[in-house]
Amino acid sequence: MRAIVMTAQGSPDVLVAQEVPTPRAAADEVVIRAEAIPVLFPETKLRSGEFPIGAPLPLVFGFQAAGVVTEVGTHVDPALTGRRVVVSTNGSGAYAEFVAAAADSVTLIPDGLSSVDAAAVLMNGSVAIPLLETAALTGAETVLIEAAATGVGSALTQLAKEFGAGRVIGTAGGPDKAAHARELGADEVIDHNDPAWTTRLREALGGATVDVVFDSIGGDSSSGLLDLMTPLRGRLLGYGWLSGEPARITATDLIMRGLTFTGCAGPAWSNRVAQAGSTVLARAAAGGLDALVEAVLPLDQASHAHRLLEDRAPLGKIVLSPCPIMS
Repeated sequence: MRAIVMTAQGSPDVLVAQEVPTPRAAADEVVIRAEAIPVLFPETKLRSGEFPIGAPLPLVFGFQAAGVVTEVGTHVDPALTGRRVVVSTNGSGAYAEFVAAAADSVTLIPDGLSSVDAAAVLMNGSVAIPLLETAALTGAETVLIEAAATGVGSALTQLAKEFGAGRVIGTAGGPDKAAHARELGADEVIDHNDPAWTTRLREALGGATVDVVFDSIGGDSSSGLLDLMTPLRGRLLGYGWLSGEPARITATDLIMRGLTFTGCAGPAWSNRVAQAGSTVLARAAAGGLDALVEAVLPLDQASHAHRLLEDRAPLGKIVLSPCPIMS
């Protein structure tokens, strides 16, 4: 079968299309014929070497794929055969025509939702919904969504008011993404490419404060937000670090302002994200969450897709297709 092999850690050029053996299902696995493979921003960090990859190279790359179950292991319900599903891997094996994955990673795709849309929406929505549930918004609070136009931020922006936000302020990089964030539901948008963006936020607040921050940037910018948050009930939820490092704040920073910080990571958090998958796909099928697909590219263009993500060019999700793409 055709697959994308990561030959080393480094530039997108380390992702090479090759012929490899077709996987077989182990006892607790399924194999799917892939129809749509989302390109995820964390994958670019693994590929580049910024994050360590926990398996020897070379390997077939990729975290998720959507498609049709073609084989099930001896410990798996045979009724899954022929069903459309999204599966998750441990970080290898998904950029391929056929993908083996643990049966407990399977999320069924509901009728009315394409495999492309299911692949595109699952990760963003599955992180956004637990974040919003954890925030426990009251219905009148002001929230700040960092990177509000893309990725998890785009799902947060779409859903925030439904989950109880009164005012949604987003950040985005540049005018196109700012306009997109407004289309998704942000009341105001600040350009986080501006080194003084936290000052711009203070001006936009006009003396008000932020009740909840969904922090995907991390680094020094997080400390600049603390004095703009509501004393005694302000909540900062950290789930990413686009800056290259987590939020640089201390317990003293929080205690002296009466704020809380919740780190949204680790095994327990990952379980919550996984459990949200069925809800996300059902919502997307019913029209309650837009998959925001930017482009569907042939599988062989995986390296190009990674370049697009690293350049922060796409407004929506890039999806790879192992199948011929009809023009």
